[in-house]
Amino acid sequence: MTIPAFGLGTFRLKGQTVIDSVRNGLEVGYRVIDTAQIYDNESEVGQAIADSGVARDDLFITTKIWVANLSKDKLIPSLRDSLRKLRTDRVDLTLIHWPSPNDAVSVAEFMSALAQAKLQGLTGAIGVSNFNIDLMQRAIDVVGADEIATNQVELHPYLQNRKLAAFAKQRGIHLTSYMTLAYGKVLSDPVVAYTARKHDATPAQVALAWAMQLGYAVIPSSTKRENLASNLLATSLRLSDDDMQRIAALDRGERLTDPDSLAPAWD
Repeated sequence: MTIPAFGLGTFRLKGQTVIDSVRNGLEVGYRVIDTAQIYDNESEVGQAIADSGVARDDLFITTKIWVANLSKDKLIPSLRDSLRKLRTDRVDLTLIHWPSPNDAVSVAEFMSALAQAKLQGLTGAIGVSNFNIDLMQRAIDVVGADEIATNQVELHPYLQNRKLAAFAKQRGIHLTSYMTLAYGKVLSDPVVAYTARKHDATPAQVALAWAMQLGYAVIPSSTKRENLASNLLATSLRLSDDDMQRIAALDRGERLTDPDSLAPAWD
């Protein structure tokens, strides 16, 4: 399936904050919402969607299975619980949020369970998140590359993940960039700022457009309605080849998300 290029992230947003963010996002035109079991906000996301009046078929909702729910006896029940919280009978995409620490649950076990969830109609598509090349290959060996809709990974101008991206492209697996703005660090980068002035755009729009122009999906979050609306304009920004090359030169392998208890051996 085709993963929408632009969506609304909800990482670190809880309670009324996430309700307001999703409500504002839907009102200004977002139709893709990304959440996760560990975000502890699925109920609030579900409430905001229900209150919005936007038809379910017009939305693309993603959630992610937490590591505590990866075993075959827990994965589908946990997804059903997510659906209850989200007030829907299915999500459009379900990801394995992080690989199982120390392979406590095998890739074969959780990918098979995830594929079963799709067969049961609980999710329209399946994929992975924070998988390195080895883990991607193991997932492919279980369900086939065609069944893996995306790998959602940290990817921004300072961490361009070229080796992983090349492998994914070779196998026909789409990438979703999270933290595309590097916690806001790229917004003050001179190259990004220069490119923004050149195009009468914001630095955030430039970073998001850069990622989309490389073929990645992006899921930025914001608690401010004006930023949500502004970020959405990145979908119509086209950078030149020179712009893309200048941003490509910013790569410095700066990884911002690397939890000791979860992270695989990155490529």
